[in-house]
Amino acid sequence: MDLMQAMKTYVAVVESGGFTPAARKLDISLSVVSRLVTELETHLGVRLLTRTTRVVRPTDTGAAYFENCKRILAEIEEAELAAAGTHATPRGQLVVTAPVLFGARHVTPIVVEYLGRYPEVDVHCLLLDRNVNLVEEGVDVGVRIGELPGSPLQAIPVGRVRRVVCAAPSYLKTHGLPRTPEELAGHTLIQVTGITTLAEWRFSHQGTVLPYRYAPRLATSTNDSAIAAAVAGLGLARVLSYQVADELRDGKLRVVLADYEPPPVPIHVIHREGRHAMRKVRAFLDLAIDRLRADQSLNG
Repeated sequence: MDLMQAMKTYVAVVESGGFTPAARKLDISLSVVSRLVTELETHLGVRLLTRTTRVVRPTDTGAAYFENCKRILAEIEEAELAAAGTHATPRGQLVVTAPVLFGARHVTPIVVEYLGRYPEVDVHCLLLDRNVNLVEEGVDVGVRIGELPGSPLQAIPVGRVRRVVCAAPSYLKTHGLPRTPEELAGHTLIQVTGITTLAEWRFSHQGTVLPYRYAPRLATSTNDSAIAAAVAGLGLARVLSYQVADELRDGKLRVVLADYEPPPVPIHVIHREGRHAMRKVRAFLDLAIDRLRADQSLNG
């Protein structure tokens, strides 16, 4: 058995979530993938994977072995590059994920700068408004907005943002300025949702959580459209402060109920390789952390 090839195959199976996608990823036959993993389990004397008709996932031992394999293979690649005199040059493909609006406004400029610095790296951006599983979906670096309870990932804090209620000056001039959450009952509200029109905004005042339930006049599935409706003067929308930083600066929107805002929401850059991260990942992390921490719109 070629131990390194078996380790690479096992890593591909775990990352791809199955033998068939791993075979496609490695461009080898399904039977070879199955044989290599079986031989690896026999060699180690442990069961690495739990196999059912619907899913393939690592056992507890297999999960730990997967992380060790990733580290060892990364170190071998780094050593090979160093021996060839190319260890200082990031290369290969980097996969990055972030929320849609955050990715467009804050991550894409970083990616463009990164690509300009490192011509031997290609970047694949997954801009999605859901939490991408870095291991299962083969992602190197992600941006998460919100708390990270019990996350096994490496997380570096880079900023924080506020949940703000805002409206166009024209709307506030016509309908008045709400001074407490209760006064929202007399206003037109805009909700960002893709599932239901039942909505609740949670406020905070002097340490007390104040939930406010309402029926939105407009329910929309994207932040962009909610912001556009608010700018047009339809009503009040609640979004994250970075999403309306330009509109607030230009006077197109105005924040209301600032005294009732909940605590700011943290922003983290996350990755899964720890201090053994490959050069392409480390280079992107260094650049992203520096740029995001320097962005004043992310220091709410």
